[in-house]
This record gives sequence, structure tokens and C-alpha cells, in this order.
Amino acid sequence: MFRIEDYLNLEQTAHASLFDACGMPWDALKKLEDYLSAISFHVDPSVDTRLAAFVGENVSIGEGTRIEAGAVILGPAVIGRNCHIRHGAYIRSNVIVGDECVVGHGTELKQCLLFNQVMVPHMNYAGDAIFGFCSHLGAGAKISNVKWNNGVIRIDAEATHGQKVETGLMKLGAIIGDHVEIGCNAVVSPGSVLGRHSVIYPNVLWRGVLPAHKLVKNLAQQSITDRLPDLG
Repeated sequence: MFRIEDYLNLEQTAHASLFDACGMPWDALKKLEDYLSAISFHVDPSVDTRLAAFVGENVSIGEGTRIEAGAVILGPAVIGRNCHIRHGAYIRSNVIVGDECVVGHGTELKQCLLFNQVMVPHMNYAGDAIFGFCSHLGAGAKISNVKWNNGVIRIDAEATHGQKVETGLMKLGAIIGDHVEIGCNAVVSPGSVLGRHSVIYPNVLWRGVLPAHKLVKNLAQQSITDRLPDLG
């Protein structure tokens, strides 16, 4: 139903083995902590760690990556090559960032896997999510990972597949396919799945499965009227 290869190009991550024996894409998130616990962490000598950034002990950083002052990388975490981790970025535990990614000011990541060339550049939050190759969050976009009632998350696939799919997870943000665009201040609700090349317009609250090459936007109507005279 949710074949990994339909959403994600595994050639665009150095950590494709996370998906071995996974029936569903989100199963890789269940393995992330153990996967990182088996890694030998290493910071490439080309990375300047003398700036006023906090880099935890269990962190790997690839060649050519820039870490700006004020960034926090708690770890365990793996940051790929030629990334830009900007001032105020907050990378928490169990995060893998691919090559040539941008993690921007005010952006917080937790339990996430980012494929190569992902951009989360401005005031974003993402928890328990997978970002496919070359996906992008607009400023202020959020990937929510917990239901309001703290219940087990099911994938609402009734519209596309005629059923809801159990994940067994209390926390699951979204599976974001390759080349997905999510607009400014959009919110993606827990357990959402976004197909390749899909687009979510700014300010949309989305929940469920969005098929590949589809676009969703609000249809709120605006009106222009005469301004009342200033009575002051």
C-alpha cells in the first residue's frame, strides 16, 4: 500500500539500510535510535567547531558543513557533507541530516531522517518524520507528531486506499516524499503521508494522504471594502 520506493529515492541517502526489512516507510523511524547507537561518531577536520555552537559527544559532521554560532546539536545525530546549520538551529536526539541540507534559524528537529538536499530553513518544527530528497518547508511550517489525546497514530488513508492503517506509534509526524513543497505557516498533522512532487500551499492545515503530483490549498475568499471615515 505504501511502498517505500513510491515515496523515497533510497539512492539519495547514505543510510538506506535503515529501510531494510521495513514494510512501511515509518518503520525506519522505529529503528533510528538503535541504528545511531551502533555508529562511530566523527567530526570532519574541515568543520570549524570553535564557534559558539554546542555540539554533543555523539555527533558526526561531514566534510564542508558549516555550523553557525548559536546552533545546538545534542545528538545522537549525523550531519552530512556540505550542509549549513544556521544560528539558532536546534537538532535534538536521533536525527540524521543528509548531504547539502539546510537547517535554519529557529528550526527544531527531533527523531528525523532527512535525505539529501532537504531544506528546513526558517522557524520550522519537525518531529518523528522522514523528508525525501529535495523536499522543502516554507517559513514557519510545522510537522506535528503527537495527537491531542496522545493516542496511537493511524494513517487516514480512507480517501485513497479505503482504510486506516495502524502504525503502532504514539509519535509520528509525516512521511514526506521526494520534491515535496510545503508552504509558509502550513501545519501537517500527525500520521500524514505526502506523495512525490506534491504541494501544500501556505496556511493549509493538512491531515491524511496526499497523492503524488497533487496540490492542496485553502479557498478562503477575500473582499475589499471602503474604509470607514476616521471618527477620531
